[in-house]
Amino acid sequence: MTLELKQSPTLKDIQDYVLQMKKERGFNLTDKFYECCLLAEECGELISAVRKNSKNGSIGSGSHVGNVSEELADVLIYICSLANMHGIDLEQAFRDKEEINKQRTWKRL
Repeated sequence: MTLELKQSPTLKDIQDYVLQMKKERGFNLTDKFYECCLLAEECGELISAVRKNSKNGSIGSGSHVGNVSEELADVLIYICSLANMHGIDLEQAFRDKEEINKQRTWKRL
C-alpha cells in the first residue's frame, strides 16, 4: 500500500494516515508510555526551534536554527499516534473539550 494523504485532509484523515504510516514502517503501535516519551522529546525540539527562531534566541557554535514547521508536524504525529492507541477520535475530543471551554470564565493575569 502506498501512503497518500488527501489534498485537504480532515483531522480524522491525518489520524488514520499516521496509523497506516506507523504500521507500514513497523513503528510502535502499543506502548503508550514510550510514545509519551517520544512526544515529550519532540515537544522539547519544538521549544528549542521556537527559541532559536525568536528575536532574542541564541544558538551555540555548531548548532543550527530549528525548523518550527517540521517540529510541529512531529508533535502532531505523536499526538495522533497516542490518540489512536487510546481509541480517541481527536476531532470529537477537540469538539467536546471546546464545549466545556466555552462554559468557562477566562481570567487574564
